[in-house]
Amino acid sequence: MAIDYAARRRYRHIDKFLNKVGPSTDPDFVAGAPTITALEESKVLVIGAGGLGCEILKNLAMSGFKDIHVIDMDTIDVSNLNRQFLFRKDDVGKSKAEVAAACVMKRCKDVKITPFNGKIQDKDEDFYMQFKIIICGLDSIEARRWINATLVSMVDMDNPESLKPLVDGGTEGFKGQARVILPTLTSCIECQLDMHAPRAAVPLCTLATIPRQPEHCIEWAKIIAWEEHRKDTILDTDEPEHITWLYEKALNRAREFNIPGVTYQMTQGVVKNIIPAIASTNAIIAAACCNEAFKLATTCNPNLSNYMMYTGDDSIYTYTFEHEQKPDCPVCGNLAKTITVNPNHTLRQFIESLGERPEAQLKKPTLRTESTSLYFQAPPSLEEQTRPNLSKRLGELVADGEEIGVSDPAFTIDFKFKLVFQA
Repeated sequence: MAIDYAARRRYRHIDKFLNKVGPSTDPDFVAGAPTITALEESKVLVIGAGGLGCEILKNLAMSGFKDIHVIDMDTIDVSNLNRQFLFRKDDVGKSKAEVAAACVMKRCKDVKITPFNGKIQDKDEDFYMQFKIIICGLDSIEARRWINATLVSMVDMDNPESLKPLVDGGTEGFKGQARVILPTLTSCIECQLDMHAPRAAVPLCTLATIPRQPEHCIEWAKIIAWEEHRKDTILDTDEPEHITWLYEKALNRAREFNIPGVTYQMTQGVVKNIIPAIASTNAIIAAACCNEAFKLATTCNPNLSNYMMYTGDDSIYTYTFEHEQKPDCPVCGNLAKTITVNPNHTLRQFIESLGERPEAQLKKPTLRTESTSLYFQAPPSLEEQTRPNLSKRLGELVADGEEIGVSDPAFTIDFKFKLVFQA
């Protein structure tokens, strides 16, 4: 098939890579028309149309991809406008996916972007099977874990087309990461879960007696001062008067302990658990993700193997390494993950710890052994039947080294843990 290069002037920078063999191209790489056609026909799904998603959609359209799909459940808020550049003031309240798709297609008329307004969990395996590459620009660990488990479960060893590469990007302030996951072949998101540990809570005694950081003063105002002075009023984090009150209390607390740095903006961030979004970080990570998608679609260069970290707070620094698959990964492994527990802790304490452990992060777990049910979150009849176990010691319910199965409604898989008692 002949390529009309006059019509591809927008992509002339891309064609320099696709029209010749380089030192790192795949042995099966064919320069010219076949690869350009393969790129244009590659159907790509972008999950998320926020700060990272806007950058990804723009980059893909400018990189020669012609068949792009995007899914996002959110609508546009006025606070998005400072960095999510595909949106304007008149778009507030509209679907992010639909507005982003329309904006990019208006500028790149030869690109088709199909938007979906909804949750990724609402789509079945047939939906995801149609795509060649899936790119995540999510701000949710739970959503990442869900799509990761779904793509792993889709793999059929007898059907190579069932393996869908996942390119995942994430940002947090001046930090970010990009990674390439080949389901069942490389380390998956669940293998790397302990790199996204939940933030440690500040002990209440620290807030009450010896605050050391401005954030401690703000947490004190939110948790302790509000309860003492305004317990009959429900705290509304979107109400300016409430934020102002917390700010003034936190500022006085900070002055009492000679702690500088409390501001109104910081108060908003701490109370709402907001991590400032940095547009330049989004741009860098989106560029890395789209670069990987381009390489996967064309085989013009080896893809990332398999994790790139970026930090831009003190300087501009990147580090690339290969994260290894874990044999005891509950998604792509086949062994139970070993967890050391105190046999004198109650089942309730163990369940609470599953939400805090970096390698678990399960919020509503149902637990069972091979022979008995330990605790069911639902239905109500089974929850009531297994509720007495919550106050029993682990040593009464399971044996040292016994495996338990754990399920959580947020995920499509069951987890296996081997409980080893502390000496």
